[in-house]
Amino acid sequence: VGFPFFALIALAIKLESRGSIFYRQERVGEVGKIFRLLKFRTMYEWAEEGSGPMWATTNDPRVTRIGRFLRGARLDEFPQIVNVLKGDMSFVGPRPERPHFVAMLQERIPYYTQRLSVKPGITGWAQIRYSYGSTVEDAAQKLEYDLYYVKNMSIFLDLLILFNTAQVVLFGRGA
Repeated sequence: VGFPFFALIALAIKLESRGSIFYRQERVGEVGKIFRLLKFRTMYEWAEEGSGPMWATTNDPRVTRIGRFLRGARLDEFPQIVNVLKGDMSFVGPRPERPHFVAMLQERIPYYTQRLSVKPGITGWAQIRYSYGSTVEDAAQKLEYDLYYVKNMSIFLDLLILFNTAQVVLFGRGA
């Protein structure tokens, strides 16, 4: 159903900047398993050359114009359905983080690795309850939501998260 729309996204990405349509990045999944996350590319190809891993920031100069729109509408996440089909992720769960940040955050934040006890998700309790974070303090706040999810996982909670995610995507409401 979404294929024609995704084809337009791919064309827009290609027309705006050089490079791949998709972005593949190592992430840490359930029990610390490393997998390659798939997203529509929203940054320029050179985004982390020389700097190494960095959290994105508001008005990040590495993000393309099309990328800013895709991120705002959460459309860059749709290719992650492939990760769900492969079994690396589920639709709902804590967002998978990059190995560099997991190593740093587990040293600084107690119980950080507890979020790795379940499959990561395309959307999650922290994503709908807390805005995008780019600091250790933000990661600690999001961890509280992730741990709540891990402790209270249920079909009802997953449906609530999916419903809220749909509101964010369709109407721009929420975190």
